[in-house]
Amino acid sequence: MFNLVDSVLFFAYNGNEFGFANIAISPKDIILAYIVTIIVSIIVAFALKIPLLPSKPYRYSFDVSAIYPTPIIAAGIFSIFLVLNYTFMYNGLVLAIIIGILSALFVKYLFYFVFPKPLNGDEGDEINE
Repeated sequence: MFNLVDSVLFFAYNGNEFGFANIAISPKDIILAYIVTIIVSIIVAFALKIPLLPSKPYRYSFDVSAIYPTPIIAAGIFSIFLVLNYTFMYNGLVLAIIIGILSALFVKYLFYFVFPKPLNGDEGDEINE
């Protein structure tokens, strides 16, 4: 995990081998963009009425919430863009806002199509009978 963070900071800070100097941003800007991505994704998730926490018991819950997996998906997608040295405008802040909004929309409307809930112990019995 820490090697990934180091490599993201290194590549985004130093640019790449093709000399895209305008893509290189400072580590402070990268950290600020991550924070903006996480905050925007949580705020948009609240606006879409996604609950703050999943249903109880938390350990065995497969419900989505504003805390998990919304900001984790947003930070992961933003990391992919940073590793590819694509920051768009204002040192990645506009991209961070766009990714935060799209990740909350993904979790609200498309998450269960991509990652379906597992069947309960009783649901699979009707199929086998």
